[in-house]
Amino acid sequence: MPLLQLVLLALLQGVTEFLPVSSSAHLALVAPLTGWADQGLAFDAAVHAGTLVAVVLHLRPELAGLARGGLAGRDPIQRTLLIGLALATLPALAVGALAAEWIGIWLRNPLLIAGTTIVFGLLLGAADRWGRQARPLEDVGLASAVAIGLAQVLALVPGTSRSGVTITAARALGLGREAAARYSFLLSIPIIAAAGGWGFVTGLREGGSFELAQFALAAVLSGLFAWLTIAAFLAWLRRAGMMPFVVYRLVLGTVLLVVFWPRG
Repeated sequence: MPLLQLVLLALLQGVTEFLPVSSSAHLALVAPLTGWADQGLAFDAAVHAGTLVAVVLHLRPELAGLARGGLAGRDPIQRTLLIGLALATLPALAVGALAAEWIGIWLRNPLLIAGTTIVFGLLLGAADRWGRQARPLEDVGLASAVAIGLAQVLALVPGTSRSGVTITAARALGLGREAAARYSFLLSIPIIAAAGGWGFVTGLREGGSFELAQFALAAVLSGLFAWLTIAAFLAWLRRAGMMPFVVYRLVLGTVLLVVFWPRG
């Protein structure tokens, strides 16, 4: 794999994994704009590993609190939060396991990705504009967690954006912007781990090669980009809202429509 391709793909994965802009929408443009061959599932697993390390390191305080108060049972609020995260994760894991092959075959159409990029961008804007600002992360009860988890299932449709749809649901349920983002990041940990593991095993089973040096570099770069993105995104949310990301999604969806619209 050319070094430029490796760096660009690691950058896209690291940045778009946690911003509400859809990584699949960006990756859909790579091949037609560059002519590069598909990077393969094993490479995808490497960049997922990098983003997983980044989010775990960034959320150390929250994860430590869940471990002390939730797993040890010392704090009922942390225990409820931990149980809620587990419940919220199950729908996406179950549907993904049952329908991953079907999704890969039937829902990778670039025009569909363009449509979901635009539609779910508008929903993000509406939830952010009219959502309340009051509820903190610790206020997410089991019912809200399940609702956010069901919304996360929609992210299996390319172009939706996992972070985008979970933040949209959390904002619609009254979480503040930063709390919604942090909850989305916590939810990402088991999902990224599952996606990376599935990609690695499937890639090797299908005859993909494992180039340790390249994959290690890709993981490090994607992790670094993800770390910087998470920090910048949370800092941005303390001062402003989601509207720049909504506008960006509308522009990106329009570009996808122009690039992939059938020429008669």
